[in-house]
Amino acid sequence: LYNWLISLMKEMGENDREVALKHLSRIKGLSNVEKNYRGKLLGLKRLDLVEQKRLEEQELMEYIKSDESRNAAYRKVLPAIEKLYLDRRVTAERELNLHYMRRNSYLFRFAYTVYEAAIERQKSDIERESPYMDKNFSRTKNRLLMMTKDYYEPTDKIVFKEFLMRLSRLPEDQQVNAVQSIIDNKEPEAAINEFLENAYQKSKLRQQENLEQALQMSEAELKQLDDPFIKFTMEIYPAYKELREINKSRKGEIDELAAKLIDVKKDFLETDFIPDANGTLRFTYGHIRGYSPANAIYYHPITTLDGVIEKTTGEPPFNTPEKLIELYMQKDFGRFYNQKVGSVPTAILYDMDTTGGNSGSPVMNANGEIVGVNFDRAFEATINDYAWSEDYSRSIAVDIRYVLWVTQKYGGADYLLREMNVDE
Repeated sequence: LYNWLISLMKEMGENDREVALKHLSRIKGLSNVEKNYRGKLLGLKRLDLVEQKRLEEQELMEYIKSDESRNAAYRKVLPAIEKLYLDRRVTAERELNLHYMRRNSYLFRFAYTVYEAAIERQKSDIERESPYMDKNFSRTKNRLLMMTKDYYEPTDKIVFKEFLMRLSRLPEDQQVNAVQSIIDNKEPEAAINEFLENAYQKSKLRQQENLEQALQMSEAELKQLDDPFIKFTMEIYPAYKELREINKSRKGEIDELAAKLIDVKKDFLETDFIPDANGTLRFTYGHIRGYSPANAIYYHPITTLDGVIEKTTGEPPFNTPEKLIELYMQKDFGRFYNQKVGSVPTAILYDMDTTGGNSGSPVMNANGEIVGVNFDRAFEATINDYAWSEDYSRSIAVDIRYVLWVTQKYGGADYLLREMNVDE
């Protein structure tokens, strides 16, 4: 799905720079997520992690059964977790397509948010869904209005049609009533095409001013607009509301079971767990280290400015600025040239564990001096979300010497170096 969306948006903007710019941020976001999950799958296979976890669970169950009181308290935990995920898998395709349709079809997303806002804003603030609380609503509204600038109808129509077609092919007991109302015993694709032509022609929510006005309307006022997307949203909204309640119930069940699982695993392993540090300050340590991503290939732990120039093609993302190329040609490296690597160090690999949200974190040496700024993980290191691997878990930082060289030589901001006492 992600690859299809990326390919579609690239194709739509191939001969039109304005359209390409509208799709650019979405393509980057989709590409990052697609690459992240592709890396996770690769890591799962390389480490044989599923089988490892299966064996760990078998050992844990034997430990639970070995004690009568422990067996009474915990024997149902793993089977209950398994049942939750097996039940979820049955309806996974339906749920994923509903979720991604709302996320990727902009005009439907406009209508959905407008309608949900009308419902939620009638409630007391504490009872509303988070995006519609007073403290968050202006952000929700501004984000939606900004999206109108990147709206491109031909792309949006193709995307919306794809999801409607996917939903139309679901098993009979999972059909979405609103989609079946569109089809109405006709040939599905023909019926959906007819609906799309009418809906996109009549809807005015694509215009920012109309969208802003609609966000202030009540449910009754929205009905009077006679907007096909609003009408469709009203029909499909019960399916989303039901899914939201199901997910809340699942989360409550899995949270309770996970707490019990952690308790018994602590006893079994006879050790404390490394805490989940998401949303907190964290401090990890490790070493500057290269790695081998595949047979007969080795990635050195430090890259240089030479590599930046070698990769330059003049096309994004390798369109190095002309001034930077000139500085390189003139060998104007200042004090940031390093004899060992024969150039200005640019990026570093290290085996410290990082995760989403760590970008921008300082990397310090043993003396507490900043040597880099974290910005990514190696492709193979996306497995870190499930398990750390000594062979593949590598994070990436921009070398601080490159940061300072760009600041001074390319940016001409010597005063910043003086302010930081690194100008000599």
